Amino acid sequence: MKATEIKELSLDELKKRLADEKENLANLRFQKATSQLESPIKVRSVRRDIARIKTLIREKELSQAAKQRNEEVKQS
Repeated sequence: MKATEIKELSLDELKKRLADEKENLANLRFQKATSQLESPIKVRSVRRDIARIKTLIREKELSQAAKQRNEEVKQS
């Protein structure tokens, strides 16, 4: 998954994608534990995708909070 693809998603879509990736990571860990994992690099890439998604979720939450604060200041 590329960062440009993730940046285009809305906050709700990001949260859904995060849940999907966490489930995918759990499946990969299960495969690793049962020695059925073909490529251990997949675990690393999924973990990094999760980190990217969490970062973007946090950025969007902070930008929304900043917008709300700016609107409150303008109204005062």
